[in-house]
Amino acid sequence: MWSFLKRAIVGNPIPTEQAHHERLSKRIALAVFSSDALSSTAYATEEILRVLAVAVVFGQGHAFTYVIPISVGISILLAVVGMSYRQTIYAYPSGGGAYIVAKENLGTMPGLVAAASLLVDYVLTVSVSVAAGVAAITSAAQGTSFAWVSNHSVAMCLVLIVFIALANLRGVKESGLLFSIPTYAFIFSFVGMIVWGLGRYLMFGVTPTPPLEPAIAEGYHPGPLTLMLFLGAFSNGCTALTGIEAISNGIPAFRKPESRNAATTLVWMSITLIGLFLGVSVLAYFYKVVPSEAETVTSQIARQIFSGPMQWFFFFLQAATAAILVLAANTSFADFPRLTSLLARDRFLPRQFANQGDRLVFSNGVVVLAVLSSLLLVMFKGDTHRLIPLYAVGVFVSFTLSQAGMVLHWLRERDQSRVHTAAEATKRERKEKSKDVDTGRLIGDFTEISGWKTSLMINALGAIACAVVLVVFVITKFVHGAWVVCVLIPVIVIMFRGVRRHYDNVADQLVITWKPKLKQRKHTVIVPISGIHNGVIPALEYARSLSKDFKDARAVYISIDPAATAQVKKEWETYADFMPLVILDSPYRSLLKPLMDYIDEVSNENEDTFVTVVLPEFVPARWWHNFLHNQSAILIKAALLFRRGVISVSVPYHLTH
Repeated sequence: MWSFLKRAIVGNPIPTEQAHHERLSKRIALAVFSSDALSSTAYATEEILRVLAVAVVFGQGHAFTYVIPISVGISILLAVVGMSYRQTIYAYPSGGGAYIVAKENLGTMPGLVAAASLLVDYVLTVSVSVAAGVAAITSAAQGTSFAWVSNHSVAMCLVLIVFIALANLRGVKESGLLFSIPTYAFIFSFVGMIVWGLGRYLMFGVTPTPPLEPAIAEGYHPGPLTLMLFLGAFSNGCTALTGIEAISNGIPAFRKPESRNAATTLVWMSITLIGLFLGVSVLAYFYKVVPSEAETVTSQIARQIFSGPMQWFFFFLQAATAAILVLAANTSFADFPRLTSLLARDRFLPRQFANQGDRLVFSNGVVVLAVLSSLLLVMFKGDTHRLIPLYAVGVFVSFTLSQAGMVLHWLRERDQSRVHTAAEATKRERKEKSKDVDTGRLIGDFTEISGWKTSLMINALGAIACAVVLVVFVITKFVHGAWVVCVLIPVIVIMFRGVRRHYDNVADQLVITWKPKLKQRKHTVIVPISGIHNGVIPALEYARSLSKDFKDARAVYISIDPAATAQVKKEWETYADFMPLVILDSPYRSLLKPLMDYIDEVSNENEDTFVTVVLPEFVPARWWHNFLHNQSAILIKAALLFRRGVISVSVPYHLTH
């Protein structure tokens, strides 16, 4: 039954040789890896306005005008980071995630910090994206007969996470095909809203609406517009950058040539993201939209723009927004399992994370991500604005470390290029002894050096920009919840080190440093029985086959009821007198303690003796029959697992009905 359900939900196994058919085209990859980044345009502008609303409520009504310069600044930063990761794609064609880049260039500890930051961010991405998607649904339901759905937002979030997890367990290609339609529907709807909204504004202006009391960001209180408040709005809006690194992490998922296809997709994503983000911010400014607890900013813009005969487009846009916000979690479901598999390969996480399922998916990572993000949504009651202060801090930690690592990477490339150039110059000098050699023009040295310099400048600019934003994040968001992430990242790194230390200790203990000398050991076989029946006979036969001398094998019966014990003695003499029977008294009616004490006693008689405990186990014909029987064999095996020199063996007896 379990196998049937698994095949129905997840699908049939995919052979390893078909892995290359599961790779993604640029069109589908844009949907798989860009949904997180693109979806952030649905709430990044609103997060800026919520911080600026602090000054508006205080009485500085002009504060909302700063949404445009802040959005332009974030767009410039986005372009710089996008160009930086494009360099990473070509430098690390096997997948240049922040963990790999930082570990190889900065060292193991920075790599682990980058990995911990990304893992935290991936969990938060799922939580924030799904919560924002549900918020879009509840916003569209306001004023209709379905307004009651807002009371069940957490349940809706959990159902959607289960849906996305199951889709990813079916495989990357299938989830990409499933999610590509909502992604392109979102792009179309937002482009339509921006074009229609700008045209309507230029032609008809804005219809005045009653002023609303603006909602302010979580953790803030009314106050004047200061530099710190301005920087806080900037840092809140930088949630638009989350997910931009996803393509560089997933290069192996692209069709050949992987690097070129990934770089092209990154450029498409960056241009689209900047255009949508700036467009929403401009519309919010033109239409004087105020952040509200009941309705999102994009919903308010669309409700004003699409009225009358065009009202259907409002619902289409809300549906597309809700879909991509929910499916934005797919970016994390694509990258979280891949990152955990790399960490498991390097022995910083349990090895189970490195195992691919029968659908060529790192299934354990998918399940763990679904569980962690679900717990987070329950803890924060599905409130996007309570999760935002935790969001993006980890992203910029990984951004900074990754770009700093790329700077060192290009410096090493420079040194290798100089050595290569010098070697070629020497060869050329030997061939043309009478000519002066200009080493700066050999073997394309001009191209190599100039390419190195350009790449270094781009990544250095990206590292500096990300470091500055990270400092702003920590300063402005620390008391609003960012301290949780600042504490959590070191804790996760300590966990990584602990897992690695365990694996190193295991390896040290298992390695053979000398030729082993095999000892001649004696063998004692013990068969715990509950009585004489058909389920015990195969175990007795097996125990007899293990022992050369029948005296080395014995059955053990725990005496609780004197009458039952007398019956067992009588039956033993009739059916199994070929083997000694040891009867142990149990005054406190315990089965386990007298047996363990006896096994310890036999084991301690001679250190060179193996003690094998043969456990009779009958297998019911139906899986649910197990619940109707005592699982004594399981308890005995669990107790014997930690006893040195004691081996447990199960001998099954299969029931037919």
